[in-house]
Amino acid sequence: MHATKRMAVLSIVTSLVTLALKFAAYFMTASVSLLSDALEAFVNLAAGLIAFAALTIALRPADSDHAYGHEKAEYFASGAEGILILAAAASIVYAAAQRFVAPVALTHLGPGLLVASIAAAANYCAARVMLKVAEQHDSIAIEADAKHLMTDVWTTLGVVIGLMLVWYAPDWQVLDPVMAIAVALHIVYTGIGLLRRSVHGLMDASLEAAEIREAQEVIRRELPASAEYRALRTRKAGPRRFLEFKLLLPGATSVSDAHRVCDRIEALFADRWPHVCVTIHVEPIEKRESPDTETH
Repeated sequence: MHATKRMAVLSIVTSLVTLALKFAAYFMTASVSLLSDALEAFVNLAAGLIAFAALTIALRPADSDHAYGHEKAEYFASGAEGILILAAAASIVYAAAQRFVAPVALTHLGPGLLVASIAAAANYCAARVMLKVAEQHDSIAIEADAKHLMTDVWTTLGVVIGLMLVWYAPDWQVLDPVMAIAVALHIVYTGIGLLRRSVHGLMDASLEAAEIREAQEVIRRELPASAEYRALRTRKAGPRRFLEFKLLLPGATSVSDAHRVCDRIEALFADRWPHVCVTIHVEPIEKRESPDTETH
């Protein structure tokens, strides 16, 4: 099994464990903020399942119907997770609003907070492992899932700290629904970020500015003194990067020499990015158009 799919399985297993722990903590305490945390665990589980399905598709090799591969499936996973996060936030706000109208006394806070803390520790360990693998394989689906788990860690810790205050000051029980709404607002921010990144990927947004500058430097490094380049265009699909540009060489350059220049440039890109597709269109420099070096 590919490393990224193993991380999706890790996310699913961790989500099942934390889901059980967080609902146990909620039933012990009747805390709506712990209920909000448990609802987010449902989203974690759904996100892990979606990531596993998306990665199963994304890892398929290119075929006659998808000549550029299936990597964009990862963006669908990221977008679906963002939508699920927003739905969870709406549920949390609704539950918190009901608690303002009809307050409920909290019970067994000590054991409940201990169980919630164990769930947070499990999410933290899984998220750290997943982030490392996501960086190694440049997987947005695993990165999104890992960041969501890490967000869950901080929201759980925030809830635990707030409920500890309620434990020592019972008159502050209004903090419970207030914290639930704060958790909801925090995960809304996370969900919007995932949706934005997913849309950028599906719309073939250019590489990051730093990567474009690096690509320009790679091209310049191998250009012969009499050569130029024009119209660099870039995009990204999952871990795969696509670059294309016009290479302007003297008209008297032989096909073999032009091919050698292209090979050297492509080799440098392959050394920098393992999953890269470079398209170079060679043209005679004598027929160059206006000096348009606009980069996309």
